[in-house]
Amino acid sequence: MKDADSSPRVGGWTRFVTARPRLSLLVALVLTALAVLAGSGVADRLGSGGWEDPDAESTYATRALERAFPASQPNLLLLVDAGEASVDDPGVAAEAEKLTARLAREKGVVGVGSYWRADAASAPALRAEDGHEALIAARITGDETRMGETLDRIAPELRGAHGPVQVSVGGPVAVRHEMQTTIQEDLIRAEVIALPVTLVLLVMVFGSAVAALLPLGIGIVAILGTNAVLRGLTEFTDVSVFAMNLTTALGLGLAVDYALFIVRRFREELTAGAEPLTAVGTTLRTAGRTVLFSALTVAVSLAAMLLFPQYFLRSFAYAGIAVVLLAAAAALILLPAALILLGHRVNALDLRRLFRRGRQPEAAGADETAGGPARTQGGAWAGTARIVMRRAPFFALGTTAVLVLLGLPFLGVKFGTADDRQLPSSAESHVVQQHIRDGFPGSPGGGLEVLAEGRATPAEYTAYKERISALPQVLRVDGPLVRGESAYFTVLPKGEAVDDPAQALVDELRAAPAPFDTKVTGAAAVLVDSKDAIAERLPAAVAFITVVTLLLVFLLTGSVLIPLQAVVLNALSLTAMFGAVVWVFQDGHLSGLLGFTSPGSIETTLPVLMFCVAFGLSMDYGVFLLSRIKEEYDATGDHEQAVRHGLQRTGGLITAAAVILAVVMVAIGTSRVTNTKMLGLGIALAVLMDAMIVRSLLVPAVMRLTGRATWWAPGPLRRFHERFGVSESDGAPAGAVDAGKPAPDRDKVTARG
Repeated sequence: MKDADSSPRVGGWTRFVTARPRLSLLVALVLTALAVLAGSGVADRLGSGGWEDPDAESTYATRALERAFPASQPNLLLLVDAGEASVDDPGVAAEAEKLTARLAREKGVVGVGSYWRADAASAPALRAEDGHEALIAARITGDETRMGETLDRIAPELRGAHGPVQVSVGGPVAVRHEMQTTIQEDLIRAEVIALPVTLVLLVMVFGSAVAALLPLGIGIVAILGTNAVLRGLTEFTDVSVFAMNLTTALGLGLAVDYALFIVRRFREELTAGAEPLTAVGTTLRTAGRTVLFSALTVAVSLAAMLLFPQYFLRSFAYAGIAVVLLAAAAALILLPAALILLGHRVNALDLRRLFRRGRQPEAAGADETAGGPARTQGGAWAGTARIVMRRAPFFALGTTAVLVLLGLPFLGVKFGTADDRQLPSSAESHVVQQHIRDGFPGSPGGGLEVLAEGRATPAEYTAYKERISALPQVLRVDGPLVRGESAYFTVLPKGEAVDDPAQALVDELRAAPAPFDTKVTGAAAVLVDSKDAIAERLPAAVAFITVVTLLLVFLLTGSVLIPLQAVVLNALSLTAMFGAVVWVFQDGHLSGLLGFTSPGSIETTLPVLMFCVAFGLSMDYGVFLLSRIKEEYDATGDHEQAVRHGLQRTGGLITAAAVILAVVMVAIGTSRVTNTKMLGLGIALAVLMDAMIVRSLLVPAVMRLTGRATWWAPGPLRRFHERFGVSESDGAPAGAVDAGKPAPDRDKVTARG
């Protein structure tokens, strides 16, 4: 084995992270404690919105209306239930009037109105068709934090029994606030579930309780550090509360991935007779490089979300990039320091001995993570690779057909907005909005607003109102309310506030001729603009992920074909996730079992988010497998042997990592908020499909079909890789073997395992 300092660049890094291991761990402990302080209270500063495009027409109109006509867009709705009495009963009306006047006196509340104060034209929309319920509407001002504080202050006094009526609190501000609170509570429960289960699985994988604690330590450092980063970002930009879930999931999941890979390699080196310091050096030059490349590929996929204007997506990029880089840094700095101090004690406290009393002692050495002899490790995976490659056309075509079939439901996807149905059916704001949907005419609180800017005469306003009132999907037009050179009209659409006819009405209103400038806003308009913003930037995001991934995989492998295979197969591994999302969450199958209300659509930003996260994690596992295949191919020049060896050495590792990450994502998926449930369960499915189907069956089948041509690269690119590329090979230069060149002598190349 080469000395740890044989490469000045890598040797220098090895010396840096192992020179003072106790000091490194002490500094990490201090920084983690500071991160706890810096990140405290971060959840209270996060927003629960961010789905709209800040530069869209609807956003401009919303802000202009908030300034000039604060009552135009109520975000607080009080559902007044008169029981068996009519809302027109004098006693009910008197109590409702008291509530309205009381609400109008509250600080931070403007634009208070009600059915009992409305004019004859608008009153019917605020009264239930059965006559037993009516609405009081108002607007709470300020940013999301201030609105939440105001709601917390006034809601307890408003809800409940008031004389002859029962009052429930709803509206967009109540939905967002209840969603934020629910997510925070659910995240704590997910962590309580995920941490002990992850520890048990790690003990089962590693055997050693000492080794099993290392990934958890890295994960905790990454999560706490990311919380501090997010807390700092809230001083400069909006950050979504949903990003907290990704922080926990990726912090634990990637910490497990990286620690599994590094600890496994370290234990291999110890088993082969290396001293701890030498074993760490070899591990950093081999598995360490792979972890670094893996982190870069995941970060690239997440960084693509920065191209979108919605802060919901950008928040996941902030959280994801931070937690990935921190997990990788902890794995490449803190973990080697811990391994130096532990040495052979990394295998201590083998709890599996309790379950092996009846087995032969030598059987324990056959487990992949324990670093047993190469010929006994991963025998089942080697057999799987041999069977798959023997029938490569069947497995390649069959697996592809199954994955495409699973993805077909996504062809029927319908996009919508996140509303009260994200919350459990028992949530107060969900109950209020459901009553409005079922019992009120039109869509109170969900109409469209048309902002008119510029001088106009009363006759011109009247003519415009008559023109838009004649549109087929318009139930009623209220207004105009004029202030200076601005005015606005409220347009109530027929049916749901954001269904397809309502979205078509947005386009019709924007196209309607007018003698003044018009801007349309409202829930349907926000959805239309959000869809347009995503469609406009999606090609650039996909191109960014594709190009950078191709470059990174080329630098790792030196092949032209392997990067193309990696991108295509990774995308194919996501089909089951997208198909399941539509079949379950849009169409409502299993809604009773999983405990959610299907809105009949998928929130517009969710597929983008799930693609970026799942593609990055898929590349994570792909890099682990390809790096080991490349290492063997550099050493032997035998293509089929390299594929078998790569799957043999990483199949169990990738599967264990995928199962643990899936457990974490399923814990996140226990959330009562539908979007979070969809994210957790969808990513868990994608991870398992990628590890157990694509990496185990499709990759070896396709690589068998492409043969030695898999490693081909034209001369200029080959020379570029020889100069700038990296490899997990411990000593062999990247690209040492080309298709058509004789294989090097195995004894002249050190390639452990």
